[in-house]
Amino acid sequence: MNQSLEPWMEELLHAEASGDKMTEKQSRIFEAAIEVFAEKGYSGSSTSEIAQRAGVAEGTIFRHYKTKKELLLSIVAPTMVRLISPFVLREFRDVFKTDYESVDQFLRAIIENRIEFLEKNQSLLKILIQELPFQPELRAQLEKVIFPQLKQRVGKVIAKFKSEGRMIDLPTPTIMRLAVSAIMGYVAIRSFYGTREGAVWDDAKERQATIDFIMKGLAP
Repeated sequence: MNQSLEPWMEELLHAEASGDKMTEKQSRIFEAAIEVFAEKGYSGSSTSEIAQRAGVAEGTIFRHYKTKKELLLSIVAPTMVRLISPFVLREFRDVFKTDYESVDQFLRAIIENRIEFLEKNQSLLKILIQELPFQPELRAQLEKVIFPQLKQRVGKVIAKFKSEGRMIDLPTPTIMRLAVSAIMGYVAIRSFYGTREGAVWDDAKERQATIDFIMKGLAP
């Protein structure tokens, strides 16, 4: 298995699971499952391969988890509830502490912050992108835990810009949807294409184009 763990994996593997510390064997299963799910997706993975990477018998997995889906949910769902929400918001903390003079400064800070976060936690991004469309339990956790907190924090900044006449007077959820769609489109393509060897990608220009596009759409 990969010895260089991503920050979110380090925190998860050292966290308490249901009030009990993970055993060394459980930690190996978790780490192996994260790697396999990130590489092959849920449908393309198998418990036999997870067991092989973890160095345990396949039956050992089923002593802890009844099904492969339960293993996936035991990794991602608790992570989103107990770890990803504070982990994501902690990484966002400096962004919301700053008093921005312009909308484009705020957008650039968000983009740079999320790129840094995703570059450190690529397997988490892969698992979420691959599984969210097909796992309603994961979507429910994301909507319940993370979205409301982000909406509250981003909403305060948006309200400030609207009150100062520096942003179009649309409902805050609409503004967030429009901006997030453009930002995530840029981040996703950059993550999966722009960083590939030989890819024709000028990151500085693409980032500025994304900001300019959002700015024009949100201009008062």
